[in-house]
Amino acid sequence: MGKVVAIANQKGGVGKTTTAVNLAACVAEAGKKVLLVDMDPQGNTSSGYGVAKRGVENSVYDLLIGEKTAAECTIHTKYGVDLIPSNTQLAGASIELVALPRRESRLREGLAPVAGSYDYVFIDCPPSLDLLTLNGLCACDTVLIPIQCEFYALEGLSELMATLKNVRKKYNSYLDVEGVVFTMYAGRLNLTLQVVEQVKKYFGNKVYKSTVPRNVRLSEAPSYGMPVNVYDPGCSGTAAYREMAAEFLKNNDR
Repeated sequence: MGKVVAIANQKGGVGKTTTAVNLAACVAEAGKKVLLVDMDPQGNTSSGYGVAKRGVENSVYDLLIGEKTAAECTIHTKYGVDLIPSNTQLAGASIELVALPRRESRLREGLAPVAGSYDYVFIDCPPSLDLLTLNGLCACDTVLIPIQCEFYALEGLSELMATLKNVRKKYNSYLDVEGVVFTMYAGRLNLTLQVVEQVKKYFGNKVYKSTVPRNVRLSEAPSYGMPVNVYDPGCSGTAAYREMAAEFLKNNDR
């Protein structure tokens, strides 16, 4: 059975989708078989792999409402990562899911037939704590939390931890934290160092040693529909995500 990792933080703009796109690509580059699930109605993970939302026939929406299987929704990208894309229909899925049976476990049940075919399944959750994110948290084994080094990020983190505790209690007793990764990292700033210190106090060795700096290539790559390791293999953004992928794999080898 492949390990399922949700990438989640209800605060927007923390580099969650950037991490989903590029960590998945670098783990695949390291020789692992990877599936990436785009649970964000904005569909930025899909476009990050060059998949146009409007051109998607079978999406994660069809999987959630039970009209298609995971295999029918999967796209084999040229970047070594299989993708279950999102499209605009997903925006209304939270409302539709309310009326469906086992509404919080639709994704888990949908992925079950294919999860064993992969080493890792990554789920990019939306920047909110709605029914879509709940599906992601119920479907996963662990949660990877990207966090930007600023004060508001700490507030958002405490809310996310309360949600994880609730999900663990009600729906997914095996749910654990995979790790916390710092994005848009600027080590010379006092605020950055203060936030890092606070997070390390709480999470200890769950905090990743590898960090993601601000890098213009990371911002440019999605507009070309490529993960950064393909768009610019030599940039600092690529080096950061390769280092993160190596740390992720080392942690899981243990």
